[in-house]
Amino acid sequence: MSEKKLFSIGDVARLFHISVSSLRHYENVGLLTPEYTDPSSGYRYYSVEQFEILNTIRYLRALDMPLSEIADFLKNRDVDRIEEKLQKQKKAVLEKQRELERIERKIDNRLKCLKDAQTAELSVISLVTLPECRMVWVEDSLKIEGFLDMEAPIRKLDISEAEAVIFLGKVGVGISAAHLQEGKIGQYDGLFLSLDREDHYTGKTILLPETLCVRIRFRGSHTEAAAQYRKLLAYIAEHNMTITGFSREITLIDYGITNDTRKFVTEISIPVEVDSGSFKQA
Repeated sequence: MSEKKLFSIGDVARLFHISVSSLRHYENVGLLTPEYTDPSSGYRYYSVEQFEILNTIRYLRALDMPLSEIADFLKNRDVDRIEEKLQKQKKAVLEKQRELERIERKIDNRLKCLKDAQTAELSVISLVTLPECRMVWVEDSLKIEGFLDMEAPIRKLDISEAEAVIFLGKVGVGISAAHLQEGKIGQYDGLFLSLDREDHYTGKTILLPETLCVRIRFRGSHTEAAAQYRKLLAYIAEHNMTITGFSREITLIDYGITNDTRKFVTEISIPVEVDSGSFKQA
């Protein structure tokens, strides 16, 4: 071993408040090779001259710079190069910041939906105006007799980026206007994915305009929906309304959130036309 002052890997880890495993990883990726490795014991030792390099690594890691970029810089340290690396890292941080803000908005949307579902008046029919909505719609004739019956059809929505499907409470089913008008509620004509503005989805979508709907929320899931459709259709007929589009049936709270079926909440909305001023909208 050289006569110069050397520090064991454990000493260096304590001095720089990092783990021994991090130092070993830096060695494995070629960032910082020990000054000396004992051939018999395998113990690693570092020199004071290497502390500057380690300080640089720690500083750039604190800026979240990838190890590959740090390694590239250490091969040719220069003012222009570090400026270039920092500018590139700043851009990456800003992009990550925008992505985190987008995710925060998605979380806020979901929290609002959950609060709305838990405080909603149930088993009451109301006339509401649903906002403009971007949606993925897939025609598919299906019956739902259990909560697992939707799992395979949902995969048909997974034709682009799957991120939006991962966020629960946004996948629903619908019955066409023609079948609703005929009172055929025994099966569904399609399923949909309701997209927030923040959702990334590169597949084909449709944009539904602001829509007047008759809506009911009830305790239960898709398997209990038939009785609620009968209530809605009776209400629509009684008030001489015209059905103008497919129903939007979506579980606001289901197995994706809780195993307690007593807390399940499902919403059905049917687009309608009604004489202006006949009803007070919710």
